[in-house]
Amino acid sequence: MPKLTDTQTIVLSRAATRPGNLAMPLPEGLHGAAAQKAVTAMITRGWLEEVEANLRRGEPMWRETGDGHGTTLVVTEAGLQAIGIEPVVASTMTNLRNAKLELVTGPKDAPEASPSPATPKPVAIRAGTKQAEIIGLIQRPEGASIAEIVEATGWLAHSARGLISGGLKKKLNLPITSEKVKGRGTVYKIEAA
Repeated sequence: MPKLTDTQTIVLSRAATRPGNLAMPLPEGLHGAAAQKAVTAMITRGWLEEVEANLRRGEPMWRETGDGHGTTLVVTEAGLQAIGIEPVVASTMTNLRNAKLELVTGPKDAPEASPSPATPKPVAIRAGTKQAEIIGLIQRPEGASIAEIVEATGWLAHSARGLISGGLKKKLNLPITSEKVKGRGTVYKIEAA
């Protein structure tokens, strides 16, 4: 793990818990030249990324671009890994953010549409949780059966199925498929995008 300053740790950790992994607003007291220096260093290392701010949704701006638009800062997969969030969880969070961005903004060549108020906010997935562990299991190429998930988590089978159906498919909108495999039962997988 790279050596982080206290400021970098605070910015990345707070962003990991926010919807869409937004790094804004920066910690209190970090502004002006100090903020510019810290953010530039994190962008250079690939830990932060500057993206167009969705002002309609109230995303805080990092800077104005001069054409009536602004940018905000989000933590990248590398930034999440720098603070110890597992690579599987980090890539899932990055994929979710990108999917939500495309869902809200639409394809690049499509006319701009107003975001739907029913669009769910992205949810941060904390490392070391049972949810993160299950996501890691079903992201494997061979997927995971309920029996394997139960063994890894210590949960009952109905709890594991409930998390997959309600938490991962519906709430996080992950592209999970299931199929019956002889000798393993129902196997769940997250389809690669």
